[in-house]
Amino acid sequence: MLAICSESFRGYGLNRIFEFIKKSGFDGLDLTIDPKNFDSQDPSYIKELVDKYQIPVLAISTPITGSAKKIESAVDMAKTLGTKVIVIQPPRIFDFKYASWLKNEIPKIRQKENISIALENAPSETFLGIIPEHSMANVVDLKKFKHVCIDTTRVATRKDDLIRTYKALKPYLVHVHLSNVKNGVPYSTPESGILPIESFLTKLKQDGFPGTISIKINSKFLALGEDAKILKELKALKDFYDTYFTNIKTVKASTSE
Repeated sequence: MLAICSESFRGYGLNRIFEFIKKSGFDGLDLTIDPKNFDSQDPSYIKELVDKYQIPVLAISTPITGSAKKIESAVDMAKTLGTKVIVIQPPRIFDFKYASWLKNEIPKIRQKENISIALENAPSETFLGIIPEHSMANVVDLKKFKHVCIDTTRVATRKDDLIRTYKALKPYLVHVHLSNVKNGVPYSTPESGILPIESFLTKLKQDGFPGTISIKINSKFLALGEDAKILKELKALKDFYDTYFTNIKTVKASTSE
């Protein structure tokens, strides 16, 4: 399934975003809950748009600064919208109470609500150049959390190897935020940059990845403000995805008698 993050359309209301998705043939929306955008916090309104455009919300992404209350609110929204994946951010390095809550309470919520709550790999920011800003940020911590989202740009900015990271997290991967880094610019379009996105997508298809791949790019790459150009850019993104994922043939392993 192919989605696009609502924050890629920064400056547009949700109604226009749903309209663009409908016209461009994407499978659904990856909704980022934005504390400054009240529409993104209104489940009833979003449900109206889902019904109007027949476009599902395939995932909900919570803000970079998390809390138990924000996650519980996202769970309530997911239940209203029929969304089965919530992407959350790793806690700040000294927020021990929140980190403990995530480790102890998220498994209970998953089981009770039948919703996958996935931890995203952390940004590369540090204090004083040495202390990471986030805890639960390494591969071991992500594995322990059981449900994982990979943000490809964050892999690049941490100077990690994308394919190696994927192989390590493959059994736990439920969602992907797809972008590239080109000329030092994060969240560039996937088709060019320092990351081997083509190989990554093909590997996902060959491995039978069942989750959603969500385009998450800087809004300046979508020519916002000019509808025809926006739709052209969206078509190019979908064509790229189809070339390296949808149209990749998989071969079932033969079994000896």
